[in-house]
Amino acid sequence: MSVPRYWRETRYRYRLIGEMCTECGAIFFPRRAVCLKCGSVELEEYKLKEIGTVATWTTIRNPPEGYEKYAPYIVALVELDDGVMVLTQVVDIEPEEMKTGMRVEAAFRKVKEDGSSGIIEYGFKFRPIIE
Repeated sequence: MSVPRYWRETRYRYRLIGEMCTECGAIFFPRRAVCLKCGSVELEEYKLKEIGTVATWTTIRNPPEGYEKYAPYIVALVELDDGVMVLTQVVDIEPEEMKTGMRVEAAFRKVKEDGSSGIIEYGFKFRPIIE
């Protein structure tokens, strides 16, 4: 990815921003150029809800290269309160404590460090809501 594109896209990396079709009301994440429901190109930015429910999840014990030091970690499909499904990592919980139906909220966290250069990448993950 080019440096200019990286900085242009930063806003979307750090926030849950999708697109909403002004024709049919469908909401998409990640952002799209065309509505997958009606084919319209009339889309506007939509700030997604930051709270949702775990629909399903898994524990990654054999991660891809570069993520070995983070294992084991949890990846979940979360249905946000506005109906959008998001694939995300769940943090601040042990794998044996995870449950389908658990309420979670977005959190800004470190995603990874870039090897020898030490550049830290941040993004959103989700954590359990303590009730």
